[in-house]
Amino acid sequence: MKHLHSITALSNQDIMDTIHRAIALKNGKMLHYGNIFTANLFFENSTRTKCSFEMAERKLGLQVIPFDTSTSSVSKGESLYDTCKTLEAIGCDVLVIRHPENEYYKQLEGLNIPIINGGDGSGQHPTQCLLDLMTIYEEFGKFEGLEVIICGDILNSRVARSNYYALTNLGANVRFVAPEIWQDHSLPASYVQIDDVINKVDVCMLLRVQHERHGDTNKGFSKESYNAQFGLTKARYDHLKDTAIVLHPAPVNRDVEIDSDLVEAPKSRIFKQMENGVFTRMSILSQVLENNR
Repeated sequence: MKHLHSITALSNQDIMDTIHRAIALKNGKMLHYGNIFTANLFFENSTRTKCSFEMAERKLGLQVIPFDTSTSSVSKGESLYDTCKTLEAIGCDVLVIRHPENEYYKQLEGLNIPIINGGDGSGQHPTQCLLDLMTIYEEFGKFEGLEVIICGDILNSRVARSNYYALTNLGANVRFVAPEIWQDHSLPASYVQIDDVINKVDVCMLLRVQHERHGDTNKGFSKESYNAQFGLTKARYDHLKDTAIVLHPAPVNRDVEIDSDLVEAPKSRIFKQMENGVFTRMSILSQVLENNR
């Protein structure tokens, strides 16, 4: 792993190596890199991913160069490539980027430093996927044969896309639950009704309703109607297997994708995902740095 653009660029072995290193770091393995500089370029709002990367970087001893898109030369019309090339020229060793353009990283092929994708438009979110996989692996110790449903805004979700590819390649059976207007038929997964499968799944992964990407397409849903048709209600939660887990990449729209009282229920691993995000990103950063020496 010399960079991380897309989950589809990783082999199953790459994924498992990342998970095992993340678990080792969580269990106390120490890694420290001196005189290494990184910058986080987030052109979309973020709490978990951005802060998680900053925590991971500092735990690894990296020097984090502050970067604020609102006060950078991007506001003067500078291209993404020129911004990144500038940071490379002044001495950054690795860049973490979130950008609203799908596959933005393709325009950065002239860089001589690695890029880690913190999310590209509605394309992919490989680091979120890897922390989700770590959380699932900690719970079950395998992926082969697991029954997974991903529920919500599939069409606009880079999380759904990344998890579908990775989990399917690792042997899980992934199905989608979504309103018809938010289905993505470019992905060869079947769509099911949540009440038909909720008692059979091992992993129930919920997705945030992304109002900012919908325009007028969410006007047919009230908060209550979406929750009743597609959300994880208390009644559905009670039908989950005792061993099943609930995931959500967050931020959570409480009482929309999931009843508020269930966010920290015993089967929920939502905050465990956030904890694992730091160790997963430490694992990714350390591999990228080592493989670019």
